[in-house]
Amino acid sequence: MSTCDTCRANCCRLQVLLIDDNDVPESMTDWTDWGGQVMYRRDDGWCTAVDRETMRCTIYARRPQVCRDFEMGGRECLEERNAPGNE
Repeated sequence: MSTCDTCRANCCRLQVLLIDDNDVPESMTDWTDWGGQVMYRRDDGWCTAVDRETMRCTIYARRPQVCRDFEMGGRECLEERNAPGNE
């Protein structure tokens, strides 16, 4: 079962496309080669907003809509948790 206490934040390694209605700090964003604005990811692939000690989002109240829509324990969450390399 997925809960905040058992979450490994695997979804925080996915590319997050930002849409106009986001309130994400500009310093945490990046632009792709094709012109889309995304959450900046560190060299190791993790979203810059993730606190690596707690594995919690540091901008939770301001997180992008796509992150709000990603349902913990939902199909996409379970697929990401069970993907090779995410054990």
